[in-house]
Amino acid sequence: MIDRLLLLYPSGYRAAYGSEIADTYREMTRGAPRGARLREGLDLAAHAVRVRFQLRSADPLGRFLASAAPFALAASAVSAGSQLLRWCTSIVVSPTPWMLSIRTLDHVGALSLLFSLLVCIGAMVALTGRWAVGVAAAVCGLCGTAGLALSVEWLFGDRVIVPLAALLTVAVVLACPADLRPDGSASAAAGAMAWAAWLPAAVVETRIVQGVSTHYGAWPLLALTMTGVVLALRAKSSGVRTLGAMAVASPPFIAHAYVMAWHDLRPVAAMVLVFPAAVVITATVARARRSH
Repeated sequence: MIDRLLLLYPSGYRAAYGSEIADTYREMTRGAPRGARLREGLDLAAHAVRVRFQLRSADPLGRFLASAAPFALAASAVSAGSQLLRWCTSIVVSPTPWMLSIRTLDHVGALSLLFSLLVCIGAMVALTGRWAVGVAAAVCGLCGTAGLALSVEWLFGDRVIVPLAALLTVAVVLACPADLRPDGSASAAAGAMAWAAWLPAAVVETRIVQGVSTHYGAWPLLALTMTGVVLALRAKSSGVRTLGAMAVASPPFIAHAYVMAWHDLRPVAAMVLVFPAAVVITATVARARRSH
């Protein structure tokens, strides 16, 4: 087994460290039950993938994705929370008794709500300190949502953008190196962004405020972008890296806007232009600060 696992490593890394890895693996699994050997093999395979795709904490790509991971998780929670809110609102405004609405909920609707709830709870758990447990729950919810979107087209009206956004979010979150999990400040910033993105849209969607529209679902994407601008200005950087991380974290919001815009890509494409515009603005402000 170890010989096959070593093939996952790049040839140069395998030549330099292969024998040491093999000896360590055999020593750790000698006399171990099958489950323990499988677990060690999976850990080794995951490490090999990180080495091959340069996703370790020592690699620039690994550090970049680590900065995007908490915001990707928060964005997925906002999108899932919006779906839960829309369902709750439909129950409240419906003349059908709410208990009857719940009892007559079909299995597709029930699974969709369950997966959305998993994403929301997982994100909250992960961003409040228990990253591994929260990520596991959120990833299950995101994968379930992607599976439903692929198999039941009427649920989201799309079999491409919604599942792709969910799977991209899973990839970003899982790519975060274990030793670069978000600290308290990054988690707090991601949580604040989630509330800023979700709460105003929730107020409008539940018709607490009249005469305001979120027809194209642009507000969450704007909240994410503004968060990137604030973080970049606080760090006194040009904003390219920070807003690039926000762009990587944005697929849940892009998918949400795509569904809200009735699957019209034109307004969504216009929304995405907010990231390069924000980079230009942030770089201009940073340059003006340095000149003074």
